[in-house]
Amino acid sequence: MTGSPERTGAGVSISLITASYNSADTLPDTLASIRMQEGVELEYILVDGGSSDGTLSLIQAEAGRPGTPLRRWLSEPDAGVYDALNKGIALANNAVVGLLHADDVLAHPGVLRRIADCFVDPEVVACYGDLDYVWRDDPTRVLRHWRAGDFSPRRLGWGWMPPHPTLYVRRSWYQTHAGFDTRFRIAADYDLILRLLRGLQGRVVYLPEVLVRMRTGGLSNRSLGNILRKSMEDYRALRTNRVGGLVTLAWKNLSKLGQFVVR
Repeated sequence: MTGSPERTGAGVSISLITASYNSADTLPDTLASIRMQEGVELEYILVDGGSSDGTLSLIQAEAGRPGTPLRRWLSEPDAGVYDALNKGIALANNAVVGLLHADDVLAHPGVLRRIADCFVDPEVVACYGDLDYVWRDDPTRVLRHWRAGDFSPRRLGWGWMPPHPTLYVRRSWYQTHAGFDTRFRIAADYDLILRLLRGLQGRVVYLPEVLVRMRTGGLSNRSLGNILRKSMEDYRALRTNRVGGLVTLAWKNLSKLGQFVVR
């Protein structure tokens, strides 16, 4: 069957932001997964931290590709990934904002269309789904499966959070609240999620399907030192947002064990 893909989402537009730094090995897969998205009005924004490994050449080539969804990009030194993501959020123009890391991929061509469909309802302020962790050198092999499950405020007190790379929120939320708190070096995503969900006014939609495949070896689990620092920052985020303490942190970490029982 030929022709344009069916466009759903009733005109809901999405801004998708990637922060990169020396990501030449993995960024091509990320870009390919974005190019294959169908039936959605997409603004793609790429913020690079001044890479020196060929990433910039990849970005420039993508910017010159006919039909690319890449609308804005910049490459300059930054203060880390959260600073870069804040720059991207400031550049976003569309109604809904999502984030995709430079070593992750959207799981299938209909991911963004499914998300846009959720936001047709004006009461919906956030949407998320499931995530697969895959081996860095073989992204066809699944190491962990993160089934997020439905949201309820009380689950935050048990350490629950949605997979951040699958989370999309209305841009108006970023305009009302601050973006990432860059005082957190590893857990600013958890702090942001707690700020979004603990006092939420509106609906959150859970899509029970894998939306993102994430390579292992990210910042939070790259070393034992980073794992310990992440736990300390998670605890600070919990206390700052008045969601819980050590018990909540323990449940948060223990809940990850079930993710290793791959489907």
